[in-house]
Amino acid sequence: MGSLEIKKQGDILIVSIYGEFDLSAADYCRRDIDQKMREHGAKHILFDLDGVTFIDSSGLGVILGRYRKVTEQGGKVAISNVAPKILRILELAGLSRLISIYQDTSSALRQLA
Repeated sequence: MGSLEIKKQGDILIVSIYGEFDLSAADYCRRDIDQKMREHGAKHILFDLDGVTFIDSSGLGVILGRYRKVTEQGGKVAISNVAPKILRILELAGLSRLISIYQDTSSALRQLA
C-alpha cells in the first residue's frame, strides 16, 4: 500500500505519492487531496510520482478526478518525476494528452506558478 505526502507552495498543492498507487491507496488519497484543497484553498495540483512503483486504474482515476475538479475551478494539474514504466501507463491511459508531464518538480512548479 502506498503513502502520501501533501505540501502547499503558493497556490499549488504538491502531492507526492510513494509505493503502489492502486485500489488500496486510491480512497484515502482522494479524501486527503480533496480535504487539503479545501483547507488550503489551493488552485493547482502537482502530482509528484517519483516514489510510485505501480499505478492501476484506481490511481489513474484519482488523478483524473482531481484534474476535472481543478480545471472546473480554473486551475491546472501537472505531473512530475515519472518513471518510464509509469509514464507508459499514463500515455496508454491518455492522461498525457490532458495533463502536462514534466521531468522534475521545479520545471512543473515554474509552469504552474
